[in-house]
Amino acid sequence: MLDMSREKTLVTHARTHAARFLGYEIMTAHNDRKMTGHRRTLNGRIKLRVPREAIKAKCTPYLRHGQPAARLQIVNESDHTIVATFGAEYGGIVQYYLLAGDVYRLTRLHWVMQTALLRTLAVKHGSTVTQMAGKYKTTVDTPAGLRKCIQARIEREGKKPLVAQFGGIPLRRQKKAALKDQQTAWASRPHKELTMRLLSGKCEMCGQEGANVEVHQIQKLADLVRSGQPQPAWANLMIKMRRKAIITCGACHEVIHSGKEAMLA
Repeated sequence: MLDMSREKTLVTHARTHAARFLGYEIMTAHNDRKMTGHRRTLNGRIKLRVPREAIKAKCTPYLRHGQPAARLQIVNESDHTIVATFGAEYGGIVQYYLLAGDVYRLTRLHWVMQTALLRTLAVKHGSTVTQMAGKYKTTVDTPAGLRKCIQARIEREGKKPLVAQFGGIPLRRQKKAALKDQQTAWASRPHKELTMRLLSGKCEMCGQEGANVEVHQIQKLADLVRSGQPQPAWANLMIKMRRKAIITCGACHEVIHSGKEAMLA
């Protein structure tokens, strides 16, 4: 007699109850109305489905009180990084379930993640979801036709622009899809945004371009908030940008240092 583990073994009727394997639901198809050459060609075939519990679990990290919410952990990253992060996470989930006949059920996940992405960008820029959608939404050409997506671009002189994309993936079954069951690992690297701002050669106070720019830095943003006292223009700008460093031309830097309220690192 063969002894089987109850925890690891499932004996079920494949047509009425689904078995779970590698995150999929496995069943046998049955449809007496599906005829090909006077034969019921669908009956008895194995079909894969996306579990409803899996969709709910994938949506949970992007929800707060049941609604899509901004991811405050990455709100201070660049727009390109934010879109790339959401795009990689969504693309990985969709790619894993492309073998399922009902992969279209991931439209719920797409809506949740896209709304969370737009709200993250809205918090970063002090804007609204509608304005962020109008700024970053675009249409791309796919093998299944035109699809809408979110794109953030970094233009580079003499080079192709860096493009980060969320969405634009047709939710259609692909019989020959290759599964890659691995989570995207984001390495912790030093931020390069300050370097890019310096290379732009633009004063963030007066808008002068091509100047020999300098960096004014403070210890922490909390030092700029003074109850009942008006703030200088440079302090309000740093609070709005949520940055402890500001790029200025020489003249604007002197104005900052000349004020008694200037707080230096």
